[in-house]
Amino acid sequence: MDCRRVWHQGGTYFFTVNLLQRKGNDLLVRHIRALRETVKVVKARHPFEIHGWVVLPEHFHCVLELPPDDADYATCLRLIKVGFSKALPKTERRSAVRVRRGERGIWQRRYWEHLIRDEADYRAHLDYIHYNPVKHGG
Repeated sequence: MDCRRVWHQGGTYFFTVNLLQRKGNDLLVRHIRALRETVKVVKARHPFEIHGWVVLPEHFHCVLELPPDDADYATCLRLIKVGFSKALPKTERRSAVRVRRGERGIWQRRYWEHLIRDEADYRAHLDYIHYNPVKHGG
């Protein structure tokens, strides 16, 4: 299967970003201040509008809108992941591959992205963000 990302200047996107170790991991809520600060710093350097964001213990969902001349959401997400990782002490287990590559063992390498197509799609994804904590028992 050949998966391709959709790059649309000024696009509004839904994202799901997961920690590498999901089971029993509460890293994101335990270090919510570090995540908030990281998002604030990245947003100042690479502007985007936040339409919705939910942080659960081991993953987050968000709906972000890029500026009209920007399609590079990948840099924003990479910088959020890197910045958050750098704010934490190096206590996580890392595979030999991650050690060799100098990578932390905090985030899954990939993430889910979806370009919002229309108003109904936008509302459905915001509803998903609002309902997701309930679905996970919150």
